[in-house]
Amino acid sequence: MFYRKSVEERIADRIAQRRPLEDGKTFEHGPAKFVFISLIVAVVLMHVVGVAIVMAFS
Repeated sequence: MFYRKSVEERIADRIAQRRPLEDGKTFEHGPAKFVFISLIVAVVLMHVVGVAIVMAFS
């Protein structure tokens, strides 16, 4: 009466309903792509600023 599928079965059903990924598409989730690129840009900027500061005081 109160049967509910296990978590694994529900996850498997949800994955089975997805469409296959397209070739060359790395991120299926737009915000994940935005966060990833933002973090990369922030790290590169911090390194450039750090190197500039070290060069200015040496």
